[in-house]
Amino acid sequence: EAEQPAHEIRLDAFLMDTCEVTQASYQALMGRNPSKARDGGEGRPVEQVDWLAAVTYCNMRSVREGLTPCYNLETLACDFEADGYRLPTEAEWEYACRAGSTTAYAFGPNPAGLAEYAWFRDNASKTTHPVGRKRPNPWGLHDMHGNVAEWCHDVYDENAYAQHGSRNPHGPGQGDERVLRGGSWRTSAEACRSSARASETPRFADACFGSDAYGFRCVRRAPSPPDG
Repeated sequence: EAEQPAHEIRLDAFLMDTCEVTQASYQALMGRNPSKARDGGEGRPVEQVDWLAAVTYCNMRSVREGLTPCYNLETLACDFEADGYRLPTEAEWEYACRAGSTTAYAFGPNPAGLAEYAWFRDNASKTTHPVGRKRPNPWGLHDMHGNVAEWCHDVYDENAYAQHGSRNPHGPGQGDERVLRGGSWRTSAEACRSSARASETPRFADACFGSDAYGFRCVRRAPSPPDG
């Protein structure tokens, strides 16, 4: 199975957005809002964003804040040593989602509590909702279990996850699809579990494939502590 077996890894410190990137933030940088469910000023997550658009946003956000962009947009290589924004690796995403938990969800093993933390198929009324309205996980991160599925940096391989190295795994070097994590307004409670994995081609043009349920959040390397 794509989620097994459980394995131990080590990650360097990183910073993650507390909420999914909103339509307003995306439009301010990219000059367009591709979302199907338009915001209305309520802070909905951007969606109908493919992987390349997400990493382009990361680079532009880095430039805006005076940081070094992580992505080479011609080769799609990522410089993990740069201080700019990027998509989380799959390992980083799950670590942040779990927030120290070992249960199916960050809040516990029982999906009956999911509605307090997530917009998913049972309560989302077939659309996205403003970010940050549901309870956060123990580390203060909102919407990790739903609203929009979130792009990760990694190339997807059904069997590669269990073979990740123990230190800062980045996924396979090549492949046709990129990882999506977190479930969405479309998905069942089962698909919103911390360990649930999904994938999609990094470029798409047909909303029938669920692109109106795909968004992202950014991470960046934690600054080194000052000497002394």
